[in-house]
Amino acid sequence: MTKPSPIEDSFDAFWEEQTGGLRTTVINGVEVAVPNDLPQGFAQRFDRLKDSDKAEDAAELVAMLYGDEAAKKWMEPPQIGTRKLMTALLWGMAQASGEDITFAEAYQRLQDHLTGKAKTPPNRAARRTAQRKPSGATGGR
Repeated sequence: MTKPSPIEDSFDAFWEEQTGGLRTTVINGVEVAVPNDLPQGFAQRFDRLKDSDKAEDAAELVAMLYGDEAAKKWMEPPQIGTRKLMTALLWGMAQASGEDITFAEAYQRLQDHLTGKAKTPPNRAARRTAQRKPSGATGGR
């Protein structure tokens, strides 16, 4: 009986190749790893907690995305500001989803959301209207 050959590449090496490897950045004085995937359950927790004004809810989201050290430092007095925190979370979520946006782009998304200018997909009726081409018929014979 022959022994199966070892796998040439590990999953970790494969994942590093897919995501560009470990990158870090500094946010609010803390060096953090740039997220390259959303942690399990993060999207559901974010949806539940995004409108909360409780510091412990914000700390939970930060810890899930950036780690306990960032959560501790950002939430101790003086706490990170709301817009700064939301920009960091939006940026990290985009990075984790494979979208390499800048901090400025994340901040603009936040501003658009706060002012109601966030791009929403058109509803079904609007899509139908946009797809219709004017009729070629003039009504006459």
